[in-house]
Amino acid sequence: MSLLRKSNKRTSSRQQIAIKGVRENILLLPNNNYRMVLQASSVNFELKSEEEQDALIETYQNFLNSLVSPLQMTIRVREMNMDKYLEDFAARIDDESQDIYKQQMQNYVEFVQSLITTNKILARQFYIVIPYSSERKQDFDIIHEQLKLSADIVAKGLAKLGVRSRQLSSLEILDLFYFFYSPESAKRQPLTDRTMQLLKEAYI
Repeated sequence: MSLLRKSNKRTSSRQQIAIKGVRENILLLPNNNYRMVLQASSVNFELKSEEEQDALIETYQNFLNSLVSPLQMTIRVREMNMDKYLEDFAARIDDESQDIYKQQMQNYVEFVQSLITTNKILARQFYIVIPYSSERKQDFDIIHEQLKLSADIVAKGLAKLGVRSRQLSSLEILDLFYFFYSPESAKRQPLTDRTMQLLKEAYI
């Protein structure tokens, strides 16, 4: 079952998510199951030539065939908050000395403002979930090393496709679940490092 798939049953969010916590950027699941999450960049396949597309398909096939363990690929579509971006951009207008550039910047701000009043600005983010499971409890350092080795293999395979990847931090992993299960709350009250510390203290 996908980690980011809501259940139809009427249960609490914590029961639906079924996670024990996050430690050193690794998601802890019940029954000695663990996950490392990578965020990956995208490739504009449609803009490639036919030869480049064929090469990408072949490379991707070789990448999948080289995997020694299963993995999960997830796409997250998130509405972008443009308010902070527009505020920062508008502040730069006052620092511009050339009137012609000031006018162009003002026109740009007005254009974006008119755009977001009738349209949502969406961003797609791509994630690779790397699993590790054990029949018995193991030393966490061993688990961490095994997941790191698997992540390195995946990252190198993605790099051959022109895809950059990086491991999500503990805060980013929690934010991923927080936004999925409470999108409105996530927009109003985003997670911070202080929130992360409070969560740690609550479970210690």
